[in-house]
Amino acid sequence: MFTGLVRECGRLTSEPEDSTTGGVLLRVGHSRDLASRLGLGASLSVSGVCLTVIEQTDPEAPEGVAAAGIEAITAVELSPETLRRTTLGALECGSTVNLEPALAAGEPLGGHWVQGHVDATLEVREVRQLGDHAELSIELPSQFAAYVVEKGSVTLDGVSLTVSALHSQSFEVALIPHTLLVTNLDLLTVGSRVNFEVDVLAKYVHRALETTGRLDSGMSRGVS
Repeated sequence: MFTGLVRECGRLTSEPEDSTTGGVLLRVGHSRDLASRLGLGASLSVSGVCLTVIEQTDPEAPEGVAAAGIEAITAVELSPETLRRTTLGALECGSTVNLEPALAAGEPLGGHWVQGHVDATLEVREVRQLGDHAELSIELPSQFAAYVVEKGSVTLDGVSLTVSALHSQSFEVALIPHTLLVTNLDLLTVGSRVNFEVDVLAKYVHRALETTGRLDSGMSRGVS
């Protein structure tokens, strides 16, 4: 379980490579501090995708790596399902990813409950720069409309965000300077695709209403 509060940005230190089990291996460089929160078998959110740590190594100091602040390298494996359902299959050497270790017992829940189970990849329709702030307009396919509410929570590329406006086919989120500084969302442009996860609590409420016959077909109406 995660919170959607990104710990830091990491960077792929090599091109993705085929694993021996039919998946794809990613090697992500990051700080030694983050490495201390991980171990073999640990969960790591990589741009919103919950992955398992399968290897940890120190960088072999290829020229430029140390200068980029990479102090440790973690390897994770992408399954065929992950490749189909997320944007991670498009990563290449040098790509920047959002990283968050699993929530530890006793830590504050600063964002919202995030599973790292991506529901879909969505397209960025508009990017508006407002001084040091920014606003994103994101497409909203009809099958997810019931799970997205104004002032509710969504996860985009592993970042917990609040829905600032809701429309029939899109929603908007506002990005403060801190979010733009500590995540890779400042790299998004019109046409970019992001990993999208709805609030898991909304899923359970919707399912409970559906299975008990209490789901009003018009419950998600009222958007502009």
